[in-house]
Amino acid sequence: MTLDPHPSFRWKKCGVLLAPSPEVDWCISHTGPSFVASFGGKPALFVTGRDSGNCSHIGLYELNWTSGELSVTQNSARKVFSPGELGAFDESGVSYPWIVCHEGRIFMYYVGWVSGGRTRFQNYTGLAISDDGGATFRRALRTPILDRTQEEPFGSGSCAVWVDQDGWKMIYTSFEPWIGDGPQARPCYRLKEALSDDGISWRRTGRVVIDFAHPDEHIIGKPMVLRDRDVTRLWYSHRGAAYRIGYAESTNGQDFIRMDERVGIHVSANGWDSEMIEYAFVFDLNGDRFMIYNGNDFGKTGLGYARLEPK
Repeated sequence: MTLDPHPSFRWKKCGVLLAPSPEVDWCISHTGPSFVASFGGKPALFVTGRDSGNCSHIGLYELNWTSGELSVTQNSARKVFSPGELGAFDESGVSYPWIVCHEGRIFMYYVGWVSGGRTRFQNYTGLAISDDGGATFRRALRTPILDRTQEEPFGSGSCAVWVDQDGWKMIYTSFEPWIGDGPQARPCYRLKEALSDDGISWRRTGRVVIDFAHPDEHIIGKPMVLRDRDVTRLWYSHRGAAYRIGYAESTNGQDFIRMDERVGIHVSANGWDSEMIEYAFVFDLNGDRFMIYNGNDFGKTGLGYARLEPK
């Protein structure tokens, strides 16, 4: 599906697509940030799940389309990536998968995290690669691909990656100084740009892609990029009092104009996504455009979806 530039979207919510299940040991309490990829012509839903110990893993389900409706094959659940070794940057969990298929290899960018400390957690951006069609993934490096630097000493998070004629591009979550101290300290982050020649070694430009809109906003993360003819569309999660989904677009793939008022999806009056909506992923399937997203409690109430309605 392609759209005219600068649309005002209208998304029809279709309910919960996938809920946590005690029968899936890596997805017991949360069904979190996700990604839809196609392997062998069949769509696969990559999902962040949490186990009984609150450690996050990445797994996948088969995704089905029937007359504009989505469903998952429940018995297709398969864990593909788990936390790293003790002491590593991803020892407490792996999450936020972003998939790039390039020259026969599958690149899976992800967030590794370490729990504990005065800030309760630390996040870093990692990379795993599959050379067997997604059956297995191995870490490209034992360290983050976006580690701490003098300019960005507080960590990094979720990202969106694509390849064009100029090379590899990334919009990533860059952590800023935390707000406050102690148990009530709040993370602070926004979206920045990085470039690469091979998808593994990245150079950060320092350029802010989406900045805070007002003083009470302290979180902008989980970028989702979709290239649509001459327009590059960007969805993200932003937070003041509670998470919402935002939208921006660019005509040159670099300079984005924030247009949150056109996003076309908001919290419901009641139910599983009545308090917050976040972690959007937008994709096309069989002529329909869908958004999968999380609601209340960061995926504790499941993963839902919406279908883009015609004008």
